[in-house]
Amino acid sequence: MQEFFMDYGLWLLIGLLVIIGIVFLLSGRNRPGEPSIPVEARKPAAPVAAPPAPAPIAPEPIAPEPAPAPTTLVEPAPQPVAPIPASPAVTTPASDSDDLLKLKGVGPKLNSLLIELGVTRYAQIAGWNDADIAAIDAKLGNFKGRPVRDQWIDQAKYLAAGDLAGFEAKYGKL
Repeated sequence: MQEFFMDYGLWLLIGLLVIIGIVFLLSGRNRPGEPSIPVEARKPAAPVAAPPAPAPIAPEPIAPEPAPAPTTLVEPAPQPVAPIPASPAVTTPASDSDDLLKLKGVGPKLNSLLIELGVTRYAQIAGWNDADIAAIDAKLGNFKGRPVRDQWIDQAKYLAAGDLAGFEAKYGKL
């Protein structure tokens, strides 16, 4: 008998606790300290009738005002943030923009943010110094720290020079 309790004692204890819990929940409806109330007395009393609401008053018709002459509002175009200049050693024509998505760590959201900041060329990124990185990094919001962590300057140097083989050897396929 002792071996039975040793082998199944934990399960017996858990079963006993479950039975006690079920009995407690089922018997909790009529607590011994409370008087029994018949079912009819438990029903809520009939709601008291509220006084009738006054009849709505019809609004007086208002004569329409003549519409003012349409005016054309000319909104000023948003001023882009001044782009960070490229270093004098690396110069490219500013008319085209590079596909910044080729940089590892730059996705569509970060690409659009960089374009808003005026960064559109690999040569710009390749020419950044520590002050430029700090200025851009402060404006990147949730992407703060990415230029250094993802080594954008080194990647941009390869891409600005057109060295795709060197880029892919170091950073993987484009």
